[in-house]
Amino acid sequence: MLTQKNAPARHPLGFFPTPVMPLNRLTKRMNGPRILMKRDDQTGLASGGNKTRKLEFLIGEALATGCDTLVTGGAAQSNHCRQTVAAAACCGLRCHLALGGEPPTTADGNLLLDNMLGAHIHWTGKFRKGEKIPDIVNELEKQGHRPYVIPYGGSNPRGALGFVDGVAELIEQLRADDISIDAIVFASSSGGTHAGLMVGKEIAAANFELIGIAIDKEEAGTGKKTLAEHIAEIATGTAELLHFPTTFTAADVTLFDNYTGKGYGMVGKLEKNALRLIAKTEGILLDPVYTGRAMGGLLNLIDQGKFSAGETVLFWHTGGLPALFSYAQELQ
Repeated sequence: MLTQKNAPARHPLGFFPTPVMPLNRLTKRMNGPRILMKRDDQTGLASGGNKTRKLEFLIGEALATGCDTLVTGGAAQSNHCRQTVAAAACCGLRCHLALGGEPPTTADGNLLLDNMLGAHIHWTGKFRKGEKIPDIVNELEKQGHRPYVIPYGGSNPRGALGFVDGVAELIEQLRADDISIDAIVFASSSGGTHAGLMVGKEIAAANFELIGIAIDKEEAGTGKKTLAEHIAEIATGTAELLHFPTTFTAADVTLFDNYTGKGYGMVGKLEKNALRLIAKTEGILLDPVYTGRAMGGLLNLIDQGKFSAGETVLFWHTGGLPALFSYAQELQ
């Protein structure tokens, strides 16, 4: 585990370790492999989610440097933004959100929670990845505030430290239960979760495969880099923060990008089937944008014979429950 002695400043925000549970009914339904789930939907911060791990390190730096305001951005139903404003609330910080789209007539899902948690919301039209954050920061500084910028998805080397720690947490849990796994499957979008898992695996010298299911058709939004290149860059920077001499390249990134359907946030048959199957077989709720798509990808890979019946695959549930309610019509 990362501690104050071997990692940058950290501020506790979540309930850890999150459970690892077997999905026995789903395993039987799919005729193997054995399927486990890491429940990061249970991290506790404003209904939980994987961003809490990243925010512990990002908020740690914000507090250590005397900042009084957090600024981040995302889509209108961003899980990351909801957890960021919750973290700000419990740390006594202001929080400004740059949200893509236009203000809706009625706020629901994550947006409802953003409002309840005290977010200052800036609607940014077609820009949903924080492109307008510099303008917000400039205005805040003019007003005498000390803003701390958290990138899209909390995905930079410091944020990725949360998942380096997550790998160490998982390995301890598996060891305690005498379980070995062959692969971890998860939603890969802004890159920080993916990068942190890569670094954590490398530090632990673990031999399981990391399989990211791409959620967004678009590239990372950082110039001409592909998402795989973006992830590798974050991973290399994360390793540098830990003084762990490893360089990652796009070739080190396993990313399935053939499950993006009609694009980000567009719910199709893949997501609907995965959501209903997991709900009916295990009583677990996924979200329609990230975990629904990633689980749909995992189920398809099993159908294609990617994993044998004797293998064990862990699905990392990254949360997102509140977004379900904003997709009520699509999920009928």
